[in-house]
Amino acid sequence: MRKTVDFEIDLPRGWARFDIDGGHDELLSGMKKRFMEAHRPDLFVEAKAMFDKAFDGMRKNDVFAFFAPAGEQPDDAVVLPASINASIRTGEPGQSLDKMARNAIQKYGAKPLFGDPRTLRFERERTIDLDGEPIINHSLIYFTPIPGTQRRRALQLVAAFGRTPDVGPDAPALVATRALLDACVATLRWNRGSA
Repeated sequence: MRKTVDFEIDLPRGWARFDIDGGHDELLSGMKKRFMEAHRPDLFVEAKAMFDKAFDGMRKNDVFAFFAPAGEQPDDAVVLPASINASIRTGEPGQSLDKMARNAIQKYGAKPLFGDPRTLRFERERTIDLDGEPIINHSLIYFTPIPGTQRRRALQLVAAFGRTPDVGPDAPALVATRALLDACVATLRWNRGSA
């Protein structure tokens, strides 16, 4: 049984929340439709392989929900090649997550999101190979304790986006992407009985 918690965040226009177990088929169907309308079934086959691999990775990392652009996009939708994944982190049996928080601060320079000590934020990047081309994958990681768990369980949100090596990490579009993703996570609200 996958661990979940009930929460909400405000999303960019044109984005939606998907359950990891049901979102795969819904998104894949929309992707297939767009490729077929463009008369590019060959590209759909390639995209589907990458899509399936991404979902396998999310399942292995206990992601229970994710947020991404969805369906037909309105004209004023935010075009952002990014996503946000949600999972639960737990401390060692009988221990709080304070050790994990200290490690994130010391090792990755984690800081409170917009000065709010309830949510720690840090960024990591790594280079991945995408069909022979290097892509730098950025991950913004956010931790916040789940109410009522005595800091033994935390919601982890991971916002991810990529860039090519010729684009600097502080390019204006990337700075704006970080700011938008930070702003979305800062709207986190717990639903009643979320613990």
